[in-house]
Amino acid sequence: MDDDFCRERARTVRALAEQADPTIKKRLLQLAAHYERRVDQPEKADQDGKRVNDPAVVSIR
Repeated sequence: MDDDFCRERARTVRALAEQADPTIKKRLLQLAAHYERRVDQPEKADQDGKRVNDPAVVSIR
């Protein structure tokens, strides 16, 4: 998933949480935090220091 998608999904989920009952609100806020962590964490690198999801790296394997 790309960063823009994750940011937008986190915003949408937080907006839903504002209208939800307390139990659902807690779960939605946890989900939003999950999406935000995906944006904050850099992608894992392989041994060469290149991104694993880089199409150039994937195509030569």
